[in-house]
Amino acid sequence: MSTAQSCPLPTVSLSKYLEEEGQNKNEESQLLKSSLPAENDCYTQAEDPVSDVPKYLLELGLTPECKQLISSLPAEKGWVANLLHQYQGFWHTTRQLQAVLTCQNHFQAQDTDILLVTTPKSGTTWLKAIVFALMNRVQYPNTDNNHPLLSENPHILVPFLEYGLYIDSQVPNFTTFTSPRLFATHLPLASLPESATNSSCKLVYLCRNPKDTFVSLWHFTNKLRTKDMGSNSLEVTFDKFIRGVSLYGPFWDHVLGYWKESLENPERVLFLKYEEMKEQPKLQLMKLAQFLGCPFSNEEETRGAVDGIQKLCSFENLSNLEVNKTGKLASGEEYKVFFRRGEVGDAKNHLTPQMIQKLDQITEQKLHGYGLKF
Repeated sequence: MSTAQSCPLPTVSLSKYLEEEGQNKNEESQLLKSSLPAENDCYTQAEDPVSDVPKYLLELGLTPECKQLISSLPAEKGWVANLLHQYQGFWHTTRQLQAVLTCQNHFQAQDTDILLVTTPKSGTTWLKAIVFALMNRVQYPNTDNNHPLLSENPHILVPFLEYGLYIDSQVPNFTTFTSPRLFATHLPLASLPESATNSSCKLVYLCRNPKDTFVSLWHFTNKLRTKDMGSNSLEVTFDKFIRGVSLYGPFWDHVLGYWKESLENPERVLFLKYEEMKEQPKLQLMKLAQFLGCPFSNEEETRGAVDGIQKLCSFENLSNLEVNKTGKLASGEEYKVFFRRGEVGDAKNHLTPQMIQKLDQITEQKLHGYGLKF
């Protein structure tokens, strides 16, 4: 089977989708003016909240259903937002939780959908870039020229379900998407929309060792905190993380859910490790292509298609693109905060020996007997 036959393209009508994304950015200031935070949002605010409070810190479009649910859920102080709420065993910000509910209630999965799943700071941006380039390589064979990844951030090209498409109670119009649709999510297995669970859509799960995940998440969330908030200390956030109180945490429960599902349904769930992707990128890329039903042909391998995608999607290349150094999401997060170091083992430069030992002990306890090791 040829690549053109095995890899239907494109996954999304880019011109239309990007046009709509641009309109969203232009409308952001108007939306903020009409949707200021309620008194109980509890964020430190300057005199002009419209200009000084990022949209990702606002709680927009909370439904009565969400407000009622929140009142019944366990809550803890958040890493960036005011509060985290425990829903279906996992922790979400208030804004996130509303998006999760909207997504669960409205998303209709198709059997041809592809969902990229991660815990936060486990290589999400990298995975999005790789799979987008992989699935669209017939339409965009030249990775050095006019490729969408050279001018658009991966988070725009592969939208999040709950973080992007269903945020602030929005219900998206999917008419601009063509099959196979490509989405991303941080949702744990137990919280996936019922339509996704009951469909034959494919899930690609990428995990990272918990020590590096924690350190990356600590850096990332501190960059999202406003100056008035100050930074969270390593010690405070470490305590939250090991208790499972982190975005989409507990980390170990999230990982185990998809690990066990990949063992039971390997034709539907591909479980990847960040460290193996870094160590053997070509092998893992070809494995990914095979799983998605668009393997590389001998001709593609000969002309360097695999190497081209590796180079295009490398941390060094993506992080140095102008769009990723200067752009930002409609919700206010700068693209550059999604790129820090992209290395394996950086945790040792930040964690004390006692912290490393504690995380290793918890990981051993949580994963014991499941055949999964980091």
